[in-house]
Formats: sequence, C-alpha cells, structure tokens
Amino acid sequence: MKYGIIKRSQRMVILLALTGLLSGCMYWVRAYQVYLQMDEFDRHFSVVANDEFTLRFKDPILFSKDFVSLSKLYASQDDPTADGRRWRYWFRKVDGNNKLIKPEVKFYSDLNFNKESRLIAWSFSSLFLAIAPPKFLEVSLRSIGGAEIDKEKQQLKANSALLEKISDALPKKPAVLAQLGEPFEIKDEAEQEVYIYRFLLETNHIEEGYEDRALNEVKITFDKKTQDLVRMAGRFAGLKVSINYRKFLEEAPDVAQSKPE
Repeated sequence: MKYGIIKRSQRMVILLALTGLLSGCMYWVRAYQVYLQMDEFDRHFSVVANDEFTLRFKDPILFSKDFVSLSKLYASQDDPTADGRRWRYWFRKVDGNNKLIKPEVKFYSDLNFNKESRLIAWSFSSLFLAIAPPKFLEVSLRSIGGAEIDKEKQQLKANSALLEKISDALPKKPAVLAQLGEPFEIKDEAEQEVYIYRFLLETNHIEEGYEDRALNEVKITFDKKTQDLVRMAGRFAGLKVSINYRKFLEEAPDVAQSKPE
C-alpha cells in the first residue's frame, strides 16, 4: 500500500516537472516538492523559537528567484551573509491612505539563502509572534503535511485532525493590542470581533500589475467572552496565512464559524 502511494507521488512529481518544463513554471514544481517534504517534517525541517521564529530547511529546494516568480515582489533589503544572502521584508503599519502610523509599528520576515541561492531559513520577527505564537505557528506548519490542495485558489487547507493538540494559552486581546495598537477597522460579529490592520511592504520594485500586493491586510479575530485571539489571516509578501488557533487546542470549545472571505 505504502509502495503504491510512493509510486503515485513519484508519477505526480514527474508529471508536474514535465508540465513545468513545457510552461516555463519550474518554480511551481519546486514549491510542490517542498510541500511533499512536509509529510516528513522532522526529517526535512527544524524550528528555532526565541526572539524570532525560524523554520530551517535541511534539504533546500527553493531558489531565491522562485520567491520573486511566486510573489512578484522584491525584498526591502538584500544583504550578504557568511552563508550566502539574506532578504529582509519590512512591513509597516499604515492608515487608510497608506500613510505610516506614528509611533511606528513594524515587523519583518527574513529569507536566508545559501551560496547556491537556495532557501535555508525563513524567519519572522517578535512582533509577528504576537499574532502567531511560536507553538501554534509550528503546529500549523506541521499540519501542511496532510493538507488538501485547492487548485483553483492555489492554497493548502491544513488537516489539524492529524496532529497532537497543544495546551498553551491563547494570547489575550489586551496583550495583542499593546503590541499592534488600534486597528484600521473593527467588524462586529455575533460572538467575535474582527480587528483589521493594514501593513505596507517596503520594497524597491514590484512587477507591473501586482502593485496591490504591497498592501497587506491582516485580520485578527477575538472571542468576545474570553478575549482570546482565536484566528489570524493575512497576506505577507504574497504568502497567504490563515490559522484557526482553537483547532490546535487540546479541548477546543465550540466556536461560531466565521463568514467566508
């Protein structure tokens, strides 16, 4: 049975490779290969969480050029390192007119590449961890291994049922607001409040037709009764992230379903 699954996976990779060669989109093939690695998370990845959250790639596949092809965006900074290069993406909080908020609220995401330009580490700064706590972020990454692929939306729907649950407390609304400040907009729902923040990517270049990707809307959902942070959704440099934190708790109470975006 397992051999049959492996053979089918190999055939799928070969088919995708042929399709990629014909269409010139090999970066999609490499992205799919990384998705397959998620099935054996500890074999191919490791996680370091301190002031930053870092996902390390033990068997690098993606090239730096793949991120430009996928996101159509360029990094805020491109600096040499001992191992290769580091791309840093700065996200700064803005108002409805895309003007920077004072005092400044910002976070970054780093992509580190080796001398062959392959991705070896992906990091998020401490402010991002206020809305994506390290243990929840790690368990959501691990759940990608059993994810379903939505071909139309080009998204992965993670299968949290395959994972062990965690017992960490969810961040409280006052703690999150202390880090992020007042939101751009608040949407009131029956049992939840959705706080919407806007962050603008600092970048020197965006491919024509993709200028809207520089603006990143982050939706943070709080439970009205408990004040818990229960969901985070946003787009960061072309990367779409959506985490329902209660799915990863040991004893998840019933939660009112959010309306589809």
